Amino acid sequence: QVQLVESGGGLVQAGGSLRLSCAASGRAFSSYTMAWFRQAPGKEREFVAADRWGTMYADSVKGRFAMSRDNAKSTVYLTMNSLRPEDTAVYYCAADQLAWTTAGSEYNYWGQGTQVTVSS
Repeated sequence: QVQLVESGGGLVQAGGSLRLSCAASGRAFSSYTMAWFRQAPGKEREFVAADRWGTMYADSVKGRFAMSRDNAKSTVYLTMNSLRPEDTAVYYCAADQLAWTTAGSEYNYWGQGTQVTVSS
């Protein structure tokens, strides 16, 4: 069993930066695919980034967002630069031992989410 707790969300102006954190409890953190998803009001949840054997990103965030992990701290980070109003969403951390996919349905563990609001 893995528990995930996100933090670091907030209100930022367009062009600004934020860093989200996701702290995981449980064993064998390094053996999990860790991912970030987001859901904007009235929209479906969408993939943002995932890390395990390298890192993959959604096209909409490539070059602006960077995902990293610290296995010693069982924590992953999402550094978001050049934020845009369309990045406004609740950001969720997800984990799974088998998944290596952009499909949220394949991830078994989820955090509670953290709100990111980008003002224009």
